[in-house]
Amino acid sequence: MADKTATPTAPQPSIFGHNPLSTLQAEMDRMFHAFSMPQMSWSPGSSNGDGTLGLRVDIGDTDSEIHITADLPGVEEKDTVVTLEDNVLRIHAERKAESEQSDKKWRIMERSQGVFERAIRVPGGIDPKDVKATFEKGVLKVTLPKPTKEQPSSHRISISTGPH
Repeated sequence: MADKTATPTAPQPSIFGHNPLSTLQAEMDRMFHAFSMPQMSWSPGSSNGDGTLGLRVDIGDTDSEIHITADLPGVEEKDTVVTLEDNVLRIHAERKAESEQSDKKWRIMERSQGVFERAIRVPGGIDPKDVKATFEKGVLKVTLPKPTKEQPSSHRISISTGPH
């Protein structure tokens, strides 16, 4: 059975030269692959289009809170910033390149480094001082109380180490 996670390859020319149906099939395969394959937030090609890399999150809620969880493997707490401004929760993290001195000749380098960012619109009226964030083992968890009244402001949220 074929590996469904394989990236589609370029079309092969027919023995008669260019094959437009082969080109169309390859392009359709590439498009379906791009929309159907889940990727880690820093997989090749998962850019936000502005030089930052996308950050995937899980969002859920209870009667009184909104919960946001983001996996940030290889990112340290000190390189992560969470802010709430104008009803937008922004997660900004940076995974720095490892400075390994070696005479290795790399054959494949898929592990990325760079800036990861995600902006999530949240309901108005959340007091930024009531937002909690924890970071443990590469997982960021942010808890926001559901709003009681509108309070426009900007506030940096401190991140604590340890269980949520």
